[in-house]
Amino acid sequence: MALLGEADIDRELDGLDGWRREPPDSIARDFEFPDFAAALAFVGRVGEAAEQANHHPDILLHGWNKVRLTYSTHSEGGLTAADFAQAARVSQLV
Repeated sequence: MALLGEADIDRELDGLDGWRREPPDSIARDFEFPDFAAALAFVGRVGEAAEQANHHPDILLHGWNKVRLTYSTHSEGGLTAADFAQAARVSQLV
């Protein structure tokens, strides 16, 4: 999978609500839920989607109701189309 250039990254981010660039080579989004159980359930859904796509985010469950997802294609050393595809997919899981 090819690394995306800066213009491609900017274009992809414009189409993803709530996602931001995390320098040097990642995108991230924070999610907030009404309680710990809802946050944990979301993490489970993200995990299922990651396994189906064989593309896994870094997941941080913090506080009692917050989840941060971070995507980067580590094997390529930066951002690829797979990162943005998974970001779009998990955004629909909220």
